[in-house]
Amino acid sequence: MKRDPDHGTRASYAPPYALQFRGNRLVAALLRLAGWRLVFDGLPAPQGVLAAYPHTSNWDTVVLLVAKVATGVPMKFLSKASLFEIPLFGRYLRWMGGVPVERRSPGAVTLQIIAGMAQAREQGTCHWLTLTPEGTRRRTAGLRGGFYRIAQHAGVPLGLIRLDYAAREIRVGPFLDVTGDREADMAVIRQAFEGAKGLHPEQAAPLVLLERGLDD
Repeated sequence: MKRDPDHGTRASYAPPYALQFRGNRLVAALLRLAGWRLVFDGLPAPQGVLAAYPHTSNWDTVVLLVAKVATGVPMKFLSKASLFEIPLFGRYLRWMGGVPVERRSPGAVTLQIIAGMAQAREQGTCHWLTLTPEGTRRRTAGLRGGFYRIAQHAGVPLGLIRLDYAAREIRVGPFLDVTGDREADMAVIRQAFEGAKGLHPEQAAPLVLLERGLDD
């Protein structure tokens, strides 16, 4: 795994970060053999939110899960509840850190996530949740604000995962403390993500934060 400075963005934390992990060297080597470069310098805190962009293909999930194993980070991710009902596959998703979500009640899920972050802080456990702000592989008008509001209301760092198929690079970082100043925070997010090419670049959402509440 390569260690690099944070891509020239204004970040709240400087690498190398406080929490370091022992990843799977074999999986990391396989990722390199597949032509991918993984840039990861650890995590700045025990709890936080990771936002991965762009999300234009089902292959994004595969790449991110391989990167999860390579880094050794015990991160969690959201997935459709129906997938957890599939024999064996559902158990595999839970083992990998999957959290079932009923998409009919996203607001309740968001509040549950915030409560889970608070509980993890009280217990001193590691709790990082990975989200795709677009929420779908299809092109949308912008980024849904759930990732931003979870980090803001839970009081945890927001980390940015740049998934660039053109450069064959997975870059974890920079990390920032969400201030509530949407324009200033989005300037950091936009700078970190700009130029990243998904597998289907035409489906990537514009880097603007959609106006929605906690129920997005």
